[in-house]
Amino acid sequence: MEQFDPRVDAYIEKSAAFAKPVLKHIRQLVHQTSPLITETIKWGFPFFDYKGPLCNMAAFKQHCSMGFWKAALLNDPNGVINKGDEPSAGSFGRLTSIADLPADEVIADFIKQAIILNETGAKGVMKPAAPKTEIYVPDYFTAALAEHPKAKAAFEAFSPSHRKEYLEWIIEAKTDATRQKRMETAIEWMEEGKSRHWKYK
Repeated sequence: MEQFDPRVDAYIEKSAAFAKPVLKHIRQLVHQTSPLITETIKWGFPFFDYKGPLCNMAAFKQHCSMGFWKAALLNDPNGVINKGDEPSAGSFGRLTSIADLPADEVIADFIKQAIILNETGAKGVMKPAAPKTEIYVPDYFTAALAEHPKAKAAFEAFSPSHRKEYLEWIIEAKTDATRQKRMETAIEWMEEGKSRHWKYK
């Protein structure tokens, strides 16, 4: 992959006016932190990769988000990472301006940590500790659902066990390519109102 992907330029260009400077700032900071990081589009959103996904960004109608793929594994001495209270808002909550982001050096440190995690082969997308009654929904999954309202409505209407079946299937994928394929399949099935194991019913 190339360091810069023209599809990310197109994504930023079509975003709302308030979102453009935020997205441009995140993108610039990521590449300033390491020239080895490449970018791509996955599930309709810009992702930054180095030996696997590091982080992603997204723009919505009224806010932006930036999420780290392995946020639960990052050392966060300043306590700035969203602990799952608002998963749709990524790792730093809802962003409406550059001022809503943590300091550049804090984000750069997270990026460097994420690179080391991927280099050392830290496995999977770790979920934060939560009561067993709650179902952890990764921000990248929530962001994808936001782009597919019909699938989102179906997912929210599912029982907790059916939601968990989809989430575990996607999170436990061993490769990025497999995860992306499962994500696309899940969106398609949910838009048809199908549960994860609909074939066996």
